[in-house]
Amino acid sequence: MRIKFTYFWAMVALAVSALVADPAFAQALPAAEPAAAPAGASEALERALDDVSGDGQPLSVTLQILIVMGLLTVLPSIVLMMTSFTRIIIVLSILRHALGLQQTPPNQVLIGLSLFLSMFVMAPSIEQINQQAIEPYSSDQITLTEAIDRSGKVMHSFMAKQTRQSDLRLFMDLANEEGFETTEDIPFSIMLPAFVTSELKTAFQIGFLIFLPFLIIDLVVAAVLMALGMMMLSPVIISMPFKLLLFVLVDGWALTMGSLAASFAK
Repeated sequence: MRIKFTYFWAMVALAVSALVADPAFAQALPAAEPAAAPAGASEALERALDDVSGDGQPLSVTLQILIVMGLLTVLPSIVLMMTSFTRIIIVLSILRHALGLQQTPPNQVLIGLSLFLSMFVMAPSIEQINQQAIEPYSSDQITLTEAIDRSGKVMHSFMAKQTRQSDLRLFMDLANEEGFETTEDIPFSIMLPAFVTSELKTAFQIGFLIFLPFLIIDLVVAAVLMALGMMMLSPVIISMPFKLLLFVLVDGWALTMGSLAASFAK
């Protein structure tokens, strides 16, 4: 049985939409008898697996498991590259180094903060996907192809708002594309690398601004120690308490998280 490459990526997008859908999704569906209840996310995924075969016949259990395992391998890349996660985790990592703390907060905490803040930032897009694609598809109102198309448009719109025109032009030139009439016409093959490049640039710009006040503290402490002749004493030991004090006094975590979330408001 031959599975088309396009439908495989369609399944990827549908799985992402189902996994990150708002928890209220299940409550939004009308109550009914078990036999007449609308399909949920798991039933939608199962029906999608049946549709992939192209002849209306369900795939074998082994092949379904193979497809699901394939989806799980690409989900981390989708979460990292198509959402706000990249910018947030880079800024938080730079902040940790600016404070002079090597393992505090630990990597697991930073990743957790980045993940949940990304869910907060992406909540409007997730709600759009839920309303425009998942619920209609689960209720048999639209086809799988249309559901994937609607979900893709929502993610495309989010990435377009965060992407610089210079980065778009760069990858358009590399792809030998002259131009597009509207932003919606830009394919994902160009939009995705341009979006990631813009996110990296923005993250380093924010990280530079965060790093400056802590760098000044390091310079002042180093100058004072040199003036006192304490050249054998590491400035890091003395400056770290002052940097932590400054960070606490300005409510640094709330300021950083709030600024990161606000940077996506366009």
